[in-house]
Amino acid sequence: MKSLENEIKTVIIDSLDLEDINIDDIETDEPLFGDGLGLDSIDALELGLALKKKFDIKLDSDSEESKKHFYSVSTLATFIEQQRGAN
Repeated sequence: MKSLENEIKTVIIDSLDLEDINIDDIETDEPLFGDGLGLDSIDALELGLALKKKFDIKLDSDSEESKKHFYSVSTLATFIEQQRGAN
């Protein structure tokens, strides 16, 4: 799971052009939006597309459930693992 979390962190950094941040700067359980990493709704769209492409997962952009998955790197990793298990 640790390597998946690092892959997700790399996708976050690369897809959002966060040049001043490395994977060690992103806390696994820290919120990605608001007070945590400080991402916004535009970042969420870009990140969602990047994650769909990288991990071949299905996301419903309007779903409250999807919003929960995007809370942190940890919740995203759990969601991706669940998606992989369903395939």
